[in-house]
Amino acid sequence: MRNRIKELRARDGLTQLELAQRVNVRRETIVFLEKGKYNPSLKLAYDIARVFGLSIEEVFLLGEDE
Repeated sequence: MRNRIKELRARDGLTQLELAQRVNVRRETIVFLEKGKYNPSLKLAYDIARVFGLSIEEVFLLGEDE
């Protein structure tokens, strides 16, 4: 699953650690999400989207092959 986390963090001036703290996960989780190596739980996806003031669909992008 592709996502816009890195782009949105840059837009809002957030570090990986700051985002991780806001959604109560380890920084490594954010790293794995940004690299596409981890798919978030529904709750985590919602929490991340909420930090950016967006819907889940605006942050996490499903391709046709996913």
